[in-house]
Amino acid sequence: MKRSRNEVARWRMRRQAQWRKTRRHEAQARCYRSMQRFHYQVAQRQRRSILFVCQH
Repeated sequence: MKRSRNEVARWRMRRQAQWRKTRRHEAQARCYRSMQRFHYQVAQRQRRSILFVCQH
């Protein structure tokens, strides 16, 4: 069945919007993970320094 131009355009726009939303969520998740990793490393460094101070 042949689709009208409007129908095809609407379908493409919806697919593109969905794709953009997915990309944005992926980027947010990646950013969040990198922040979490950074905070974890800082905490680890602090724990290590406290252990070092306590031992001596």
